[in-house]
Amino acid sequence: MKFFPTRTVEKNTFRFDSTTGQIIYQDGKKEPYYLYLDGEVEQPLKISYSELLKFPQATQTCDFHCVEGWSLYDLKWEGIPFSVLIDLVKPTPKAKYVVIHSLGQTSSKPQGLDHYLESFPLEDLLNPELKYLLALKLNGKFLSLDRGAPLRVVAPFDLAYKSVKFVSRLTFSPTLKPGWWTLANPIYPSFAPVPQKRLRQKSPKRKSY
Repeated sequence: MKFFPTRTVEKNTFRFDSTTGQIIYQDGKKEPYYLYLDGEVEQPLKISYSELLKFPQATQTCDFHCVEGWSLYDLKWEGIPFSVLIDLVKPTPKAKYVVIHSLGQTSSKPQGLDHYLESFPLEDLLNPELKYLLALKLNGKFLSLDRGAPLRVVAPFDLAYKSVKFVSRLTFSPTLKPGWWTLANPIYPSFAPVPQKRLRQKSPKRKSY
């Protein structure tokens, strides 16, 4: 596949086995992976890896734009549209944002935050034109750990620090929670649309900002 630089702030303390759906830690401990959906929802969910694979899968080809200035083109992702899971949990009227948490601990802890997370407006995740996806595969293969296994955010119209890897939890919230990248690098805002000059198509309109 195309050259895809690996950028991660998480410590190398675990790996993921897609054949068993287990997280394996450096000390040998194993535990099943689950995706949790909680917060301002009527029906909280706990979903195993094998259950995620049974959901309707969508495939999309899109570009990837790093905050460092480089881009990759025509990456083929496969996974679950956010709308599928959001419909299942039934967000309450208070839910305005979705805070997406990552597995593992980060090397540094800006303002005490010890793991990677990013927040997204709920209405953006539901906007099909923005093409947000929870990806399980890249270019026909299950995600490797350096690509964010077991599950990662695909956000083609956002700079890549919004593309959370090792996704473990989606918490529906009435308020925006500043992301790890913004806390560690305050020059970068919580909202990070790709500049139009870097896009090969017109950026969709957003109502959220």
